[in-house]
Amino acid sequence: MTNKTATISLALAGALATALASLATPVAAEEASKEKCYGVSMKGQNDCAAGPGTTCAGTSKTDYQGNSWRLVPKGTCTTIDTPLGKGSLEPIERKS
Repeated sequence: MTNKTATISLALAGALATALASLATPVAAEEASKEKCYGVSMKGQNDCAAGPGTTCAGTSKTDYQGNSWRLVPKGTCTTIDTPLGKGSLEPIERKS
């Protein structure tokens, strides 16, 4: 490999690494400003963790299911009112 080819290859690798890093940054910043809030999602609209028998996002079986969560702006979860009470930062046991 010539010196010119090596320089071009390194420049391209650096540009690619920078581009990939910049794609991930907005997502990480957005997730850092959010928190998991249990018991606030409507049936089938949870972000994840809907308990036994479910796979992940969109699998909650009931409205306000206590073991499913949605990402909400940080600091707002426990102020969210539902017909079954407030949101929680931890899974909530709900009567069936």
